Amino acid sequence: MSTAGPGEATELWLRWKRAHEQIRAAVVAETTAASGVSEPELSVLVCLHESGGSLRQNALAAALGWDRTRLSHLLTRMTDRGYVARDKVPNGVEVALRPPGRDVVEATLPALETAARRHLLDRLGPDDARTLKALVDRLLPGVAAPAAVRPAAAPGGAGAADPAASHCAGRAADPPSE
Repeated sequence: MSTAGPGEATELWLRWKRAHEQIRAAVVAETTAASGVSEPELSVLVCLHESGGSLRQNALAAALGWDRTRLSHLLTRMTDRGYVARDKVPNGVEVALRPPGRDVVEATLPALETAARRHLLDRLGPDDARTLKALVDRLLPGVAAPAAVRPAAAPGGAGAADPAASHCAGRAADPPSE
């Protein structure tokens, strides 16, 4: 429960939003420059990579928080570039990461690590970074908070998150624009 006074919630929201937008823009710019793909393409590739290499198309759309039609258009372009394959399966379409897509993810991870370190972690001390992680984990649905930050009222604590979908859940990036 917050003890914030009048207007404090709005002020905190605006500061959080500004910090997020600035750090995200810097990390995304460096990461997409290193990867040679757009941010939406990279989001799809990373989500598939972290999900074991394949997902149903509707599950991928849900994990990214995107409209299925827009995702379908993006997947068509990514299929043409050889990054993913789509196969009809009973009751849906399976999207699979292909070797060129996996290569993009693996080649991009060092740039992502460097950019995230430069624009986020290097600006925080080790204690601040741990605190920020704990706070973000509390705010994300489905992420089990460590016992030290788990609300006491939660019987048995939060359920464990699916580790395969750790970075796919929610909006990994803005949806692709057409």
